[in-house]
Amino acid sequence: MTLRITAAAALLAALLAGAPAVGQSVEEWRTVAPENLLVIETAKGRILVELDPRVAPRSVERVRTLADQGFYDGLKFHRVLPGFMAQTGDPLGTGEGGSELPDLAGEFQFRRGRDLGFVSLVAAPGGQLGVAGSMPIFTQPDAQMMVTADFKTAAQALFCDGVAGMARNQDPNSANSQFFLMTGANDTLNGLYTAFGRVVSGLDVVKALKAGTPAGNGQVADPDVMTRARTAAALPPAARPSVRVMSSASPAFLTMVEQRRAEKGAAFTVCDVQPPAEVTG
Repeated sequence: MTLRITAAAALLAALLAGAPAVGQSVEEWRTVAPENLLVIETAKGRILVELDPRVAPRSVERVRTLADQGFYDGLKFHRVLPGFMAQTGDPLGTGEGGSELPDLAGEFQFRRGRDLGFVSLVAAPGGQLGVAGSMPIFTQPDAQMMVTADFKTAAQALFCDGVAGMARNQDPNSANSQFFLMTGANDTLNGLYTAFGRVVSGLDVVKALKAGTPAGNGQVADPDVMTRARTAAALPPAARPSVRVMSSASPAFLTMVEQRRAEKGAAFTVCDVQPPAEVTG
């Protein structure tokens, strides 16, 4: 039997797959909004984190607020485990402190609509794995949107290399000011901690921070510090970096994905790719 696909069916299939339809133009690059770019200065270099309020709006707003108040200036990377993460944001430097603002409820899942720009890369039990913006995402199939009242479906950001997450204690609703930057993938955090952004430049700086030991739970004796942390929007225009990120739906990114998939073979995961970024300023 010969399978024929009509133009309308092809369009529907493309939409359901999260990919652009044939003939639909895709911007190769997108510019990160200044309010969504966290600029962390350290003695070892600059770290740029793209915040994603679509994934965790309350956590993004908290980090923006504290950063632009100068709360994070001088705070230590008090807990650093190589190949795992670097944690900071505690005014006490012990892992037990926070801001005077109330704790936040966990944002472990969110509702995804078509406007998120999700691009599916890997099939997974119960859903699909892919990228939206800079973020790695696990989500239910797009077809699930057809049977929901809000025309959205459940999604969850994943803790891959470079992802930023809110630290907390045993209470899942205890995130406050502390956060961590991943230096390796760790799926044991997925669904249990709030992911709110991803390092788009300076991951090498994060990996160069003074580290603790596993025996000491990563506590650092003489830690590096954030000399300054602000959103780009809060910086003077002359001191404001500009970042553009390759679109996850662009042909260039999808080609890069296929090259990586060929290299990794059956071991390929969504954590093996991230849209490249270009920084000016």
